[in-house]
Amino acid sequence: MASLSVGNLGEYLREQRRNAQLSLRQLADAAGVSNPYLSQIERGLRKPSAEVLQQVAKALRISAETLYVRAGILDAERDRDDVETRAVILADPSLNERQKQVLLQVYESFRKENGFGADAESDTGSGADVDVDAAVDGAESVKNPHS
Repeated sequence: MASLSVGNLGEYLREQRRNAQLSLRQLADAAGVSNPYLSQIERGLRKPSAEVLQQVAKALRISAETLYVRAGILDAERDRDDVETRAVILADPSLNERQKQVLLQVYESFRKENGFGADAESDTGSGADVDVDAAVDGAESVKNPHS
């Protein structure tokens, strides 16, 4: 087993890739990563970033959260609700990218205010009020596009 403790992730990825009937090269192409890099991940020699895991999950049509937990990026129980909420926001086809990012910023500022999140102790800054206004404006423009 590799010293990076990502063997479980690699084994799981290999199993998911085989279930999807994809070759290593096909998955690497679909995920936008190199074939050798993906091979090293599967063998437990590399620990991929959350971004790479998200790309691989999308290519495999599986939950990125599952890969994050297996890679040790997320604590399964503690972070599940947060990740699911973010995923729902990001997947909402009725919001544009700017609105999604503003909504995520507002969500994170409320979590920090309530003592949750990785940086709960850090200052949320004064940008939250501007973000809330932008989110409300964006929501109103979606709700009433002709007003």
